[in-house]
Amino acid sequence: MKRIVILGAGESGAGAAVLARKQGFDVFVSDMSLIKDEYKEMLTSRNIPWEEGKHTEELILNADEVIKSPGIPNEAPVIIKLKEKGIPVISEIEFAGRYTQAKMICITGSNGKTTTTSLIYHIFKSAGFHVGLAGNIGNSLAYQVAEKNYDYYVIELSSFQLDNMYNFRANIAVLMNITPDHLDRYDHNMQNYINAKFRITRNQTPEDAFIFWNDDPIVREELKKHGIEAHLYPFAETPEKDAVGYVEKEKIVITEPIAFNMEQEELALTGKHNLYNSLAAGISANLAGIRKEDIRKALADFKGVEHRLEKVARVRGVDYVNDSKATNINSCWYALQSMQTKVVLILGGTDKGNDYNEVKDLVIEKCTQLIFLGKDNSKLHHFFDPLGIPVHDTHSMKEAVDTAYRIAKKGETVLLSPCCASFDLFKNYEDRGTQFKEYVKAL
Repeated sequence: MKRIVILGAGESGAGAAVLARKQGFDVFVSDMSLIKDEYKEMLTSRNIPWEEGKHTEELILNADEVIKSPGIPNEAPVIIKLKEKGIPVISEIEFAGRYTQAKMICITGSNGKTTTTSLIYHIFKSAGFHVGLAGNIGNSLAYQVAEKNYDYYVIELSSFQLDNMYNFRANIAVLMNITPDHLDRYDHNMQNYINAKFRITRNQTPEDAFIFWNDDPIVREELKKHGIEAHLYPFAETPEKDAVGYVEKEKIVITEPIAFNMEQEELALTGKHNLYNSLAAGISANLAGIRKEDIRKALADFKGVEHRLEKVARVRGVDYVNDSKATNINSCWYALQSMQTKVVLILGGTDKGNDYNEVKDLVIEKCTQLIFLGKDNSKLHHFFDPLGIPVHDTHSMKEAVDTAYRIAKKGETVLLSPCCASFDLFKNYEDRGTQFKEYVKAL
């Protein structure tokens, strides 16, 4: 009997274990950290053996195949040993893809992928399609393949998930953009990160579709290198040659496969970056044969994504906006660009090798004060202090919100858009955003 070992027992690992057990494999799950109770229950109720707080090598290095959680780097000692022994290491998405005939709509990009994924899912579901939401959001794909058997899956894919995908095929692949992110996991080599993103087009055939932002200089340059077989569907801000989706005369226009247009002001999502998200989602739905009126309705009534430019409250004439999901510089750039008022910006956390020059001009133009929130704010001081904008050091969310409340003037916006990962002071970006909302609501 084939032995499958799963490293990491979060959403992705536990789901992979359920599917592997269902397929009749000998399954073992090992997690270096402690496993959440809900996942222990999921494993134990199906008689799947697991361990936590360690990796027992004799129980792992006898695997026929290993499914690795996206959070485990390829340099982890156990992964290196597996590679030395020639044991294949794959991702949960790769594994799940073997056991379903469902159509796969896959979305990646440095920014905008969660919103675009959620929007595509919303359109498909509103149109009555039997569809699952998976990848970086929703339940794990493997768990849904084991338990639900949907006809379509809308999957948000990070570069880490794409890294260990080999035979998986996206019927519709969407690439929103590529800007520097996670370079600490890619030997600080931008090309390695770009190559990971382009893996979304692997195994695509001429029957498949590749939707991408035509104005992204990196994407345009790379298109030539990857020998993409899928039909290309570029979208752009203005009608330019090749683009099948664009904005013209205050309308979003899609020309293929079926002509579609919609007044820009009817879109639920505002801001330039959300135009791109709406175009990518509209083209995806159009390709799947969803009726124009269903696409129009869903683009108009979509509620947005938690922790992404989420309006929290207005207190004493000051708006508070939670953009905790902005874990890189480019996300913060989009957030600042979409602001219509002066801004008190809260930023900081675990720096992933950030170059703050990208937001410098917008910070000078829009920000009246900066609040640094992190264990170590020295890099932020080094870059931002010379700009002459007042800065305030804080080391907890309560302190940051209290400071914002004290210094923000009526008509300004307090924006939490940290540019950084959250692991220095918080469990994750959700925890960071949730704390922000709780302290704001308590003002």
